[in-house]
Amino acid sequence: MRVAFQGEPGAYSETAALEHFGPGTVTVPCHAFDDVFATVEAGEADCGLAPIENSLAGSIHRNYDLLLQHSLSIVGEHYLRIRHCLIAHPGVGLAEIRRVISHPQALAQCERYLRSLPGVESAAAYDTAGAVKLAREQGDRSVAAIASRRAAEVYGMAGRSRRRRPDELHTLPGHRAPTPHACRRRQDLHRLHAPQRPRLAVQSAERVCAARN
Repeated sequence: MRVAFQGEPGAYSETAALEHFGPGTVTVPCHAFDDVFATVEAGEADCGLAPIENSLAGSIHRNYDLLLQHSLSIVGEHYLRIRHCLIAHPGVGLAEIRRVISHPQALAQCERYLRSLPGVESAAAYDTAGAVKLAREQGDRSVAAIASRRAAEVYGMAGRSRRRRPDELHTLPGHRAPTPHACRRRQDLHRLHAPQRPRLAVQSAERVCAARN
């Protein structure tokens, strides 16, 4: 099973794909949501996965538009709890961080925490996992990223440090799973799309996954 998703390896969408389809899944990174849908429609992936609902940020309107523009249908859902981490180079302490990069939505969700860090500025990146990749490639030890713990593992950042100190990798507060009532509303909304489309999709509270027949 080949599953397309937006972002770099280690992105939350990739985590949702692996959880839903199992460890044998082959993931296909795409630069943008448009590319996810186009990749599936072209037959280059069996499924595609992208966000459609977020319990904090609400609906991802771009992906609703893409569902209307492409011959893909929603056929299921997968709920993924988002747990942001502050990821630095191995051996870097919290007091050494001067800049934090991530996707704008992740920065907004962690705004209160970031404001509590003295002398730290934030900057937008195209993807959470991509921010970790960028921080590693640039090699600036004063730059950290907000992303998943898995992203730290993928790129060999703080999570892989054998002598990691407690302040090198922080789970950030303020993220909660959707309530059962919210889940039911989303399920009803998703089913509205499925009957009219010739292809299928797997839905997630944080991610939507589309698949070809």
